[in-house]
Amino acid sequence: MALQTISESLYVGLCLEVGTSQQVAIRRDVVDITELLRNKVTGTCDNVHRMLSGSRREGFRFKDSDFDYMFWSTDHPVLWDLSQAQFYNTHRDRLILCDSSESPPGFTLLWLPLEEASRNVLSACVRMNGTLYISSAKYRERNIRGSDEVHGPCSSGTYGPLEFDQAYCFVSEFWPPSASSWRDKCRSWPPPCVVNDIIRSGCHFVAIGHKLGNHTDIEWRISFSQAEQKLVYAMNHTQFLIYALLKMFVKEINYGLSEEEKPLCSYHIKTVVLWAIQQNAIHDWCPQNLLAGFWVCFKLLLKWVYEGVCPNFFIPENNMFLNKVYGEAQKQLFTQLYSLYEKGIAFLLHIPSIRSYITNVLCNPRLSVCTDERTLLSEVRLDKELFDEIYMQYVPLDNIHRCMEIFHTVEQLIRSPLTQCQIITLQKHTATMLQCAAFILHDMYTTTSGINKQIYIADKFSCYMLKLAVKFGCVSDLLYIAMYFYKTLRYREALSVIEMTKVKLAQPGLMYMLHVDPERYTDAVGGRSWSTKMRNTVALNITLKNNICYINELTLEQQSSSLNGDPYLHIPPLILFHMLEFLCCRHVDPRRAQAALDDLQVLVHHDQGVLVPVVFRDISWEILGICQQMTGNHQAALYSYEQSLRQDSIYNRIHNATRHRIQDLH
Repeated sequence: MALQTISESLYVGLCLEVGTSQQVAIRRDVVDITELLRNKVTGTCDNVHRMLSGSRREGFRFKDSDFDYMFWSTDHPVLWDLSQAQFYNTHRDRLILCDSSESPPGFTLLWLPLEEASRNVLSACVRMNGTLYISSAKYRERNIRGSDEVHGPCSSGTYGPLEFDQAYCFVSEFWPPSASSWRDKCRSWPPPCVVNDIIRSGCHFVAIGHKLGNHTDIEWRISFSQAEQKLVYAMNHTQFLIYALLKMFVKEINYGLSEEEKPLCSYHIKTVVLWAIQQNAIHDWCPQNLLAGFWVCFKLLLKWVYEGVCPNFFIPENNMFLNKVYGEAQKQLFTQLYSLYEKGIAFLLHIPSIRSYITNVLCNPRLSVCTDERTLLSEVRLDKELFDEIYMQYVPLDNIHRCMEIFHTVEQLIRSPLTQCQIITLQKHTATMLQCAAFILHDMYTTTSGINKQIYIADKFSCYMLKLAVKFGCVSDLLYIAMYFYKTLRYREALSVIEMTKVKLAQPGLMYMLHVDPERYTDAVGGRSWSTKMRNTVALNITLKNNICYINELTLEQQSSSLNGDPYLHIPPLILFHMLEFLCCRHVDPRRAQAALDDLQVLVHHDQGVLVPVVFRDISWEILGICQQMTGNHQAALYSYEQSLRQDSIYNRIHNATRHRIQDLH
């Protein structure tokens, strides 16, 4: 069997597991435009930027891919020498200077030349030889939240089933002098435009020192996360899949080991791939050479383990094996890797997650493999990728000022060159902004001593924004209009919107999370624009910002969720639909109200995780209990609340509200 044919089969298998180039591009485009939008707003309002880094930013969506975030203040720039101060306003920006004279390669000390900084930074400072230095250890400790744990330079925690690492760091807009020779090595890869972009973007400093350095608790590590993300984006898809294959391999190597025991990490793997590509180890990085590329990277890793040296891609003098791969651990790892090397590339057959892709071809020697990605994914699958990704993104919308910033920023961005994915993402963010602004504006004038004319004008604006949001957003966004009409006591108008929503949610081609009939979806909107698809056939979960009151009946749940650190309450659209129908009909048609409650009860009791996803069963049972309690059926309500408590409240975290409601019943 030709190695090239096996490579092609593995390429196709990895495309289906890891993602085709189209899927990866969608993930990156959605994250990139959301981050740009978010940072323009928070940079203006709070002087804080956030960057998603790591595997999710690179385009991976493994089940165990965690969320790695970096946060930094835009008004605390780091300089490499005082001559760079001319580019800043010293009355506004509080400058930080580097001192790398006593630090190992890749690390530095940070000190305050003017001894001016924010309270948070000053509280993490120590005085040494008459100079005020920022202690990485103290800064890291001050930014750990609640029950989070320290993980390297990060604060590590969970949100639902998702794990995240948050690194609070500093940024320099200037390229480190210690990495100045890197540009000269980039003869064949990456392209000059990428090299220039990387150098213009500077670097970050994360709060961890070198374990063998003289000032471990004070030192900061120079981070090239942003540069590495640009390099991964510059890979072709074969190179990206080789990187994925190596990550799978290392996961197998580390299986069953604690975090401290793992000799290799994904950062070592990324470094191997970057060096292999830059050294032009394979003449043609294409699907037919996928296994050859993997083998080159594996041999380079084996060589590094043997030598005990893993050179940082930007500062080769920084050996990233020093703290992990040495002594007995190094010997054991080399023995393990060398035994695999002796088996040849066939050792991949012993890795369960990879074996099936290879055996498919070995068992069918006449099987022809088509690596044309256009044949691998249906239109429906690609659309689902996009809308799922958009749902995962958010920007902070706490007040009218932020909403206006979003509006102005979208206005600017829409004039710049954007992909279709980015345009549709901006559309959905605009719809969300309009919904938040509508409810905030209403509360601004009804909770203060606004005169009737002002309240009337604010109401007109709110209604207009909510109707406009439907033109930008998706099918389920109609429910925000229904909520607003219910909140403002216009029950018949709300029911009119509910009737319209009912028709749209019942259409056979609807796409909602796992629920979609591919044939009917394609019949309904196949070949149409993403904007048309989102507006007519896509439903997303209703996301209530916990700092905004949408309807009084859910205030307790929003407060509980907020106190547990969650900014949002997530509700399946059909659950909210039946709740709103019940609430409105109580005032105009009691018989229909009971029918709506019956429909809600059937949905909550009998859905198999399709229209009521398992992770949102807690809020679904809760809403059923609220409606039952309002009818006076306390026994049924108690049962529903108890069922809500039995669910894993991993996203909404409403257990405190549920217990409170049970106490009220008793």
